[in-house]
Amino acid sequence: MDITIHSSFLPHTDPEASLIFYRDVLGFEVRLDVGYEDMRWITVGPAGQPDTAIVLHPPAVGNDISDDERDMLLGVIAKGSYFGVNLATDDLDAAFERVEAAGADIVQEPIEQDYGVRDAAFRDPAGNLIRLQQRGDA
Repeated sequence: MDITIHSSFLPHTDPEASLIFYRDVLGFEVRLDVGYEDMRWITVGPAGQPDTAIVLHPPAVGNDISDDERDMLLGVIAKGSYFGVNLATDDLDAAFERVEAAGADIVQEPIEQDYGVRDAAFRDPAGNLIRLQQRGDA
C-alpha cells in the first residue's frame, strides 16, 4: 500500500491575484475553480504532475471561527507566517528570474544552503512562503 500526497492547501486573500500568480508566473495548470457565494477554491498544479495539487482557499471561513480568530488568522497570513510550500525546478535561476520579474515579494535570492540544497524563497500574493529548490538531478 502506497500513500501519496494528493493535494495541500494554501490560503488566498485575493483569488484573482493568486490565480494569476500560480497560473501565469509559476506556470501551473488550473484544474478546478469553484465558487460559493463570494468565495473561491482554486485547484492548481504543475503540468506533468496530475496527481499533486495545491488548493488555494479562502481563509478563516466557517461557523466555528470567531471574528477575533478570523482577524488573528488574517494577520498571521499577511505576515507570511501561516503556510508555505516547497517547489522544485530543474532551472532555479530561470524560474527565479521569472518570479522576480513578475514582482513577487522576494525573501531570498538563490543560494547554496548548508544542508545541500540550492534554493530561493518568495511570497505569493497572500503572503504564503514559497521555497523553490533546484532538483538534484539538474
